Amino acid sequence: MKMLCYLLLAGCAMAADIHYRQSGFGPNPEGWKAWKDRAETAPGTYVETVISRGEPGSLAISGTGNIGVYGGWQRAIAGIRAGAWYRFTAHYRATGVTSENWQILPRLDWRTADGRRAGSYEQIDYASRSVRVGAWTKVILDTEAPAGAATVLLQLFLAHAPSGIVWWDDVGFEEIPAPGPRKVTIASINQRPEKTGSPAESVKQFVESADRLVQNGADLILLPEGITVIGTGKSYSGVSEPVPGPTTERLAELARKKNAYVAAGLYERDGGGVYNTAVLLDRKGSLIGRYRKVHLPRAEMEQLAPGNEYPVFRTDFGTVGLMICYDVFFAEPARALALQGAEIVLLPIWGGDETLATARAIENHVFLVASGYDHPTYIMDPAGKRIVEAPSRGTAAIATVDLNKRYLDLWDWKGRRPREYRPDVRVDFLPYETSQ
Repeated sequence: MKMLCYLLLAGCAMAADIHYRQSGFGPNPEGWKAWKDRAETAPGTYVETVISRGEPGSLAISGTGNIGVYGGWQRAIAGIRAGAWYRFTAHYRATGVTSENWQILPRLDWRTADGRRAGSYEQIDYASRSVRVGAWTKVILDTEAPAGAATVLLQLFLAHAPSGIVWWDDVGFEEIPAPGPRKVTIASINQRPEKTGSPAESVKQFVESADRLVQNGADLILLPEGITVIGTGKSYSGVSEPVPGPTTERLAELARKKNAYVAAGLYERDGGGVYNTAVLLDRKGSLIGRYRKVHLPRAEMEQLAPGNEYPVFRTDFGTVGLMICYDVFFAEPARALALQGAEIVLLPIWGGDETLATARAIENHVFLVASGYDHPTYIMDPAGKRIVEAPSRGTAAIATVDLNKRYLDLWDWKGRRPREYRPDVRVDFLPYETSQ
């Protein structure tokens, strides 16, 4: 067993510089204890000698056939400094687990010196960010110790998975520097060309407005939905074009001139299908992604084909997702983007429910940027507050936001919701008889 541990156990004096890492576990893993809420929900806990990431031994938890099972392994680390930042990492493998996101729970349980849960709201932080590393999944959490925290419990749990077994290995916890600001300047354009007669003229007016309204130094520019059809009097199919195509080339010129990412909605033709598509171009004008609108209202469904995925895109300032108009009426698009790491969701929109748009920002803790015609144009923070609006045609909502700012509303919902969301519970849309 290889173990690097520069700390003492809870309750002992300890240096401020915490650095704990352990790969491989022996028969009686030092410092680790099995935890359960009560005897009837206790999981099976044991050290597995065969499955590990390198050094022999891993911490195993079994569901023991019990739907009520909840618990696993935990270790106390003292010397925590409230307000300091820490990184928690762990690796797991599992079998027989239906939904890993909520049944496998790596978390930090912060405690005060007298053993109570720390923070204004008895804070527990889930490690909700994860990546696959071969046969294992690595979970990562960078977080700030809450007020009053003196000790933290590293908790590796299995929840309500009667047929499940999870193996934990290569666990780390260390103090890290507090992250500095990660500022992004965003501009959302309020414009609606009229009686242009052609897609090229409508796009020209959008680009000219953005050029005039957005000063150099912006990182991201958003235009509305369907910039190739608005004002033309033409049908969706009548203005459809390939992507890349003439409109993306015109948007690329804007991106290069402003040295900014540019997103906008247009109508894409691909073979026999026409799609309501949003495109994202980078600072050099290269097309880095497209999103085809998944949820089509009745009038569009008669003419357009739907998309079938929710992609996210990595930029030089963070991760961006795209939704289009009617998508805002449904919880799934924004949730899917947030679960994949989106920090900013761009919403080119014709018109839509403002309350639901606010809900999408709040429930997923993302910045929501809307550029609309009958829907307002604004930049909204993860708490659902509109930072800035563009109230009239020919104006822009421009704001600089900090993607590293934490928005804590009772709890850290950004980390909590992914670990408490139940994607395995499905709704049956088939009709059924309620009477004979």
